[in-house]
Amino acid sequence: MPLFYDARIRAYLYQAIAVGAVVFIAWVMFSTASANLAKQDIATGFGFLARQAGFVITEAAIAYEPTDTIGRAILVGIANTVKVSLLAALFGTVFGLLVGIGRLSHNPVLSRLMLAYVEALRNVPLLLYLLLWYSLIISAFPPVKQAIEMLPGVFLSNSGLVMPALHWQSGFSALTVALLVGTTAAILVARILGRRRVVTGKDMPVAAFAALAVVLPVATALMFANISVTWDVPELGRFRLSGGYHLRPEFVALLLGLTLSVSANVAEIVRAGIQAVSKGQWEAATALGLSRTRTLKLVILPQALRIIIPPLTNTYLTVFKNSSLAIAIGYPDLVMVSNTIMNQTGQAIEAIAIFMGVYLALSIAISLVMNWYNAQVALRER
Repeated sequence: MPLFYDARIRAYLYQAIAVGAVVFIAWVMFSTASANLAKQDIATGFGFLARQAGFVITEAAIAYEPTDTIGRAILVGIANTVKVSLLAALFGTVFGLLVGIGRLSHNPVLSRLMLAYVEALRNVPLLLYLLLWYSLIISAFPPVKQAIEMLPGVFLSNSGLVMPALHWQSGFSALTVALLVGTTAAILVARILGRRRVVTGKDMPVAAFAALAVVLPVATALMFANISVTWDVPELGRFRLSGGYHLRPEFVALLLGLTLSVSANVAEIVRAGIQAVSKGQWEAATALGLSRTRTLKLVILPQALRIIIPPLTNTYLTVFKNSSLAIAIGYPDLVMVSNTIMNQTGQAIEAIAIFMGVYLALSIAISLVMNWYNAQVALRER
């Protein structure tokens, strides 16, 4: 068979066989489980998603009431997981970059401190740190009845931080569209001016033009759109705080633990990426009169980025999966919401299948985005 000797066709064939085998095994397992559950008169299927949830979720990234459906409750768990994971990945990347650069500092005190920071966080299980941060937050602040008013309308207690919140009456969509248009325009302006600088050799005020591209659509929306907002100021009652935005200790402890864990891993990735760049690049930049800071920013980090991105992808995947430890401190993420649903409905297989599918989809989405970015920064032959 001539086609079989084609390497690409063989590769596709092997992949098709592997996928088919996995699908067949999954079908056999599903059929066996369904038959055994039917013999025991245990309900199967995903019809339970349309039932009323009937339980409270203490913190919801999207609107939720106990009268909503179980499907809506699962969406709240997914939104909570994505929110805390994205924030942890963002803050952890920034802190990790600073710590990784500090590890290479010529100042021995700073270098040793950053080394101790990395080793302490990487060699202790994350779950222990989550319990530690949560215990410290709960024990360090007074109860709600004795909440500390840090600023007018801002209260701090062992139930978290409560602050004034904005409630949009109208105009939120118009302002969001204006921000998206402005951001897109700023990216286009930055690319056009960057190409012109390469062609002409003239330095252009990219930051100023990009900022102007963002400000103009937003200012237009503020002037002509009917934007109306109200302040919801919290009030301290006899037993509790009412109103405002509540930043709960479970969320803070989880965000703090995930952020510090990510920053330690990112720090080592950044350090290794910088050290992988040839020392001749440092020497060449120094010979041109560039300072160490400008050398790092303009010469070293752009080259190290191509080495940093692949392991950084694995770190981002890990932070999303580690967010499932939130159940230990009571943060209502996807796993905790799913466990509540399993206890109410008794349909454990379906609930577990849902959050396994969600984590798989999130991991694939992160991999696709990071692979796309890795292709953008990769070296291209002329």
